Amino acid sequence: MASPTMAVRRIRQRAGEAVFLRVAGPDGARNRRRIHQTPGPRWFAPDRPVRRVHADASMFVGGLAALLLQSLHPVAMAAVAAHSGYRGDPWGRLHRTSTFLAVTTFGTSADAEAAVDRVRAVHARVRGRTPDGVAYRADDPELLGWVHTAEAYCFLKAHQRYGRHPLDPAGCDGYLADTARVARALGADRPPQDVRELALRMARYRPCLRPTDASRDTARFLLADPPLPGAARLPYALLAAAAVDLLPSWARAAVTAGSGSAAERVPGAAARAGGHAVTRAIRWALPPPPARTDRSSAPG
Repeated sequence: MASPTMAVRRIRQRAGEAVFLRVAGPDGARNRRRIHQTPGPRWFAPDRPVRRVHADASMFVGGLAALLLQSLHPVAMAAVAAHSGYRGDPWGRLHRTSTFLAVTTFGTSADAEAAVDRVRAVHARVRGRTPDGVAYRADDPELLGWVHTAEAYCFLKAHQRYGRHPLDPAGCDGYLADTARVARALGADRPPQDVRELALRMARYRPCLRPTDASRDTARFLLADPPLPGAARLPYALLAAAAVDLLPSWARAAVTAGSGSAAERVPGAAARAGGHAVTRAIRWALPPPPARTDRSSAPG
């Protein structure tokens, strides 16, 4: 008969495997070993803030919040709706995004550069028009700047609220400087490099942000009808409420109105309590990354 300790370990292992598989995909374990154990210089040294933020379970809240916030840019959302395949293959898109973040944050410089080149090649092929007739291209520096700004805002805010070790003011500026390096490599227009620049950039984008049919459809998909089994629905509901609560006040109603999601009705204090509960559970379940074997890193 298994001891209670062994039973808890099995539960923890199974939960961690399920979460990791959902986020990283079937090749996640192999990719993780390559990212962390391949010798060579990195874009970011081990003590850089970007590594602390992107390794923390708070990214689950920040990632969902970023998708919701990004959807409020009508041109960016039109491009996503037409070309990303997020509805037909939502988990595949998540796998690719999470792998890109891991490679550029923790992988070798050569692998990070190759990942950026692949994304830029995809962006170069994406062209189209919004339902209003506005032409767009995915490699537009202004659109890339918005995508990065929304991510940086949400990832950093989630870490400061739900991270195990929130950053001090210098660390927050350092995180934005780190992520700006990746954004510039992708072609983004003047990505913010400190908290002051981030606030100014958010204010600059604010006048062009609004809900559209495509953004409402995305919110319904992400908040009210996610492609998840029944057992995962309650933890995800806590995650969704925390993600909505993380958004700027002007964005919450724009994102959730008409979505049919319970997240729009959850009070802030309850959303934050649920966010702490689910991030602690994820942190408990996920195994640590494999030990690094490289002996050199390049500062970010």
